[in-house]
Amino acid sequence: MTEEKSVVKTVAATRWFEASKRGFIQSVISRSPKVWVRAVDGVDIEIKQGEILALVGESGSGKTTLGRMLATLETTSKGDIYFMEEKVSKKTWKKVRRRVQMVFQNPTDSLDPRMPIKDIVIEPLHKSGVSKGDKQAQFANALELVGLDAKTFAQRRIRDLSGGQRQRIAVARAIIGNPTFVVLDEPTSALDASVQAQVLNLLAKIHAELELTYLFITHNIAVARFISDRIAVMYAGKVVETGPTERVISDPKHPYTQALLKSVPTVKSHEVVPPTGEVPSLVVLPTGCRFHPRCPYVMDVCREKEPDLKGIGEVQAACWLY
Repeated sequence: MTEEKSVVKTVAATRWFEASKRGFIQSVISRSPKVWVRAVDGVDIEIKQGEILALVGESGSGKTTLGRMLATLETTSKGDIYFMEEKVSKKTWKKVRRRVQMVFQNPTDSLDPRMPIKDIVIEPLHKSGVSKGDKQAQFANALELVGLDAKTFAQRRIRDLSGGQRQRIAVARAIIGNPTFVVLDEPTSALDASVQAQVLNLLAKIHAELELTYLFITHNIAVARFISDRIAVMYAGKVVETGPTERVISDPKHPYTQALLKSVPTVKSHEVVPPTGEVPSLVVLPTGCRFHPRCPYVMDVCREKEPDLKGIGEVQAACWLY
């Protein structure tokens, strides 16, 4: 049995943003050091061909920034990203972007309200050299894959569609160019529960039919369990636990993962316990382990040193308990 190829891999991928922009004169005369928002801070992940990796965590954990980095919409401050085992750089962006697409949380904001649906969906094909007839065929095929009729929707506008239909159009736009890798940023969080289920089933179906590789970003660990093969749990710019989905959910190692799971309602439990405390500022991070101010198992070492990801069977966790 041959090992599956790596589609995406990061090595200490880091993205810091300056907290407040200063002009040239200010930067020259100011004696105060720059203040940085550490949105993504040294992340190592790998996504194999055909795999669905769910990136889970609270708002402000850095999930979307990491997703944008993998889609080449953000550059790295430090570290490296590899796509199909080739290092991503300015020289390779054009080639990578032909094979990577991103679906955003709110299609109303990401799709042009002035354009007809047909033009929105085929826009990624404009510089591909595809003929007009082939564009029409690919448009019809993409809409069929997302469960919509091409003739019915071709000349409609985004404002004419329901939330679920808008997200299907966003997915059609992402897959029309036959990508290898798709970043899905909270694609169901703005939808009603019944529509969420439809879109999740649709994404699973398209993944199987087109043999795609997904990064599925979500704050909902129950959604991650349904859609993904593996989970990476992110907290304050770092991945704190990663492993096969069922293994992580059935036996979570990191106290933060345990807290997230306690906040998910189940048939057996009528008590929902959200994680205590507040997500730390990405400007002023705690010393040592970033989760220690909220951790029920905090020790002295947790306040002093930051733990690395360590293997615990099939799972890796960044915690001094192990």
